[in-house]
Amino acid sequence: MAAGETEPDPVSESLYEVDATDPLQRLVDRSEVPSEDVAQIGRLMRALSDLRTAEQRLSEASQQYMKLSQLDMGAIHYLIVAENRGATVTPGMLAASLEISAASTTKLLNRLEQGGHVTREVHPADRRAFAVRVTPETAEAAMETVGRQQAKRFHSAAALSAREREVVIGFLQDMTQQLSLDDVAWAKGEGA
Repeated sequence: MAAGETEPDPVSESLYEVDATDPLQRLVDRSEVPSEDVAQIGRLMRALSDLRTAEQRLSEASQQYMKLSQLDMGAIHYLIVAENRGATVTPGMLAASLEISAASTTKLLNRLEQGGHVTREVHPADRRAFAVRVTPETAEAAMETVGRQQAKRFHSAAALSAREREVVIGFLQDMTQQLSLDDVAWAKGEGA
């Protein structure tokens, strides 16, 4: 082994193998699942983890490049889409989309406005309300960096057939539902 190289970590290599995380089958009964399928499911779980890691790295790099928080970036993304759709955004719409309070929205908009990322104008249809817009400079910077990198996902999806995409969509929607915390007592702070 060359200097500076490390041996593969057998624990890290096994993190997403159900046999390694649940050897006694307390969580997943796989007695009826062929071992090849169990191994393939492990590779699928590893691929999902690798995707999450890549998304996290991209998110962190984009926040650092744009000098904005994740919440700020979410607001910018929403405003860019609204601009592309010809929609007028109010602070209330932004608060609902980001799932934050009115007070937090005001602080967010103050910060973004001071940074030259958004403008607030009198709403064209309701003079009592504000319309929020992303500045052209921020929209362009976001599109040419983060947006361009995120857009590469399209090619992966386009390489699949329509039937394959429907399978992937169904899989991801089902997995999202399976991971939902809606009916999970411990996640709501209820007793164990």
